[in-house]
Amino acid sequence: MTSTAEPYLTSHPDENGFFGKFGGSFIPPNLQKEMDEIKNRWLELRDTPEFVAELNAIRKNYQGRPTPLQYAKRLSESVGGGGEKGVEIYLKREDLNHTGAHKLNHCMAEVLLAKHLGKRKVIAETGAGQHGVALATAAAYFGLECEIHMGEVDIIKEAPNVTRMKILGARVVSVGHGLKTLKEAVDSAFETYMKDPITTMYCIGSVVGPHPFPLMVREFQKVVGEEAKEQFQEATGGLPDHVIACCGGGSNAMGIFSVFIDSKSVKLHAVEPFGRSSSLGDHAASILSGSEGIMHGFNSIMLKSPSEIPDGPPVPAPVHSIASGLDYPSVGPEQAYLSSIGRTEKGCGATDEEAITAFFSLSRLEGIIPALESAHAVAWATKVAREAVEKGEKTKILVNLSGRGDKDIDYVMEKYGHLATVV
Repeated sequence: MTSTAEPYLTSHPDENGFFGKFGGSFIPPNLQKEMDEIKNRWLELRDTPEFVAELNAIRKNYQGRPTPLQYAKRLSESVGGGGEKGVEIYLKREDLNHTGAHKLNHCMAEVLLAKHLGKRKVIAETGAGQHGVALATAAAYFGLECEIHMGEVDIIKEAPNVTRMKILGARVVSVGHGLKTLKEAVDSAFETYMKDPITTMYCIGSVVGPHPFPLMVREFQKVVGEEAKEQFQEATGGLPDHVIACCGGGSNAMGIFSVFIDSKSVKLHAVEPFGRSSSLGDHAASILSGSEGIMHGFNSIMLKSPSEIPDGPPVPAPVHSIASGLDYPSVGPEQAYLSSIGRTEKGCGATDEEAITAFFSLSRLEGIIPALESAHAVAWATKVAREAVEKGEKTKILVNLSGRGDKDIDYVMEKYGHLATVV
């Protein structure tokens, strides 16, 4: 990229939804027709004064945007940094967005689009439940039916969010096949959607799926980066040296990365779930360990296992993460592309143990209980900060605190309560 090049966001993806070789749309013709209708209607609406004004009013008066930027003073000091050392960690507080995570940014916009398309129902998958809660909230706001597919394992693990979805009027479908987690929930939701794409809109929960969803969700999440960039410049007088976000599918990461991609001085870190070990099935680090493949209608990087069919193609591998929103065997095509061109830092990740440590550290040091997904980003940020302190370098770190941990507290205390007093 040079100063005379076309800005990244206007040149990526191409007209067919490809970021380099990643992306596109690999779906049956009947669904392609529906995707084309969604894309064309969105392109018609996205810059109209009426659509923009309605979405901005929702963000301000309903969601509570802009969300704050906070200097995490005690967290910075705990790793040897702080203002005097010139090593500072800042948090973009998406946990304070209505419903407790960044997911509402695209859900309100997607359901608003569904209304314009004349749909009566929205359907989606969810892992940690944050997308499910956000979509149920948006459906209630606009008066549409809502159906959420969720793996049995995650229903037990994220019980508070399941309750919230039901209170908001959503039908929660328990998915009991396979590993009973996020990948199976996506399969189930897509199968149901294909039965009635005319009256229903699939509202994808991340920057994944067939075109135009990776583009649309990025554009709806871009508000996070736009706010954070302005707030950071106001607070510090410049840009961050590092921007860090957890990455399962990659929506919160693309939201905050988007406005910094053309700023070469800013290092971007997509933090993956390194899980229990580096063995296949013990992690969900698709960027680090995956290879090119097509799943759920898009081409990206994915973790693969050998087929059970003789001479059959590889299939998506089993994955694991302590964070239900990160245990997906692939990653958004734009995240795959940014990694392939070296725009995101290589090898970023946090283990389950590191995420739990960060979860308790942020809670005790800053009075913020983060989502386990976000705790992965906090863990990596503290590592980057420690390395800067050791080298005597000054650095400013911006973390997208993508969600709060209300949904995780029962699970964490049941499994890791003995660590509650350890910081």
